[in-house]
Amino acid sequence: MARVTGLFGVMSGEMVKLYSKTDNVEGMVLSLEHKTISVVIFGNDTILSQGDNVYRTQIIMNIPLSIKLFGRVIDALGNTIDSGASYKTTLFRKVDTKAIGIIPRESVREPMQTGIKAIDSITPIGCGQRELIIGDRQTGKSTIAVDTILSQKKFGYLYCIYVAIGQKIYNCTNCKFFKKC
Repeated sequence: MARVTGLFGVMSGEMVKLYSKTDNVEGMVLSLEHKTISVVIFGNDTILSQGDNVYRTQIIMNIPLSIKLFGRVIDALGNTIDSGASYKTTLFRKVDTKAIGIIPRESVREPMQTGIKAIDSITPIGCGQRELIIGDRQTGKSTIAVDTILSQKKFGYLYCIYVAIGQKIYNCTNCKFFKKC
């Protein structure tokens, strides 16, 4: 996070550029206060120091949408960070969008098998449900999520989207990449 002063007319959710002496980093405005704003930094924050310049982009933070993103690893800005080819799209969606309410959603009618018998027998997961895996560090949360996604290949009709928030480094033995997720 960075506290920025002197940036007038900026909007909540707007993308900003933070320029240091060596490089630049992108950020997103989170809170607007009377004289300061708070910016979340997407990238290496150690290169920034007090007094660096911040510029508006006048673009509300959005992320690209494409069918080509399935099976890919992307960062918070929608840039691919795996070893695959780059992609182009003209369709974007704002990051700060309200989720669909519970009532308009289609009800869960069929179970989703994780492929892990202990989980499938104790905690049934409905196909289409949003699942949150909470637990201490190094307890296998990411492993369970990736194993569940890989076990869905045999069914062929289910799309799984895995969001790793705060995940430092993950070595995927299936795709042979070693990146920050």
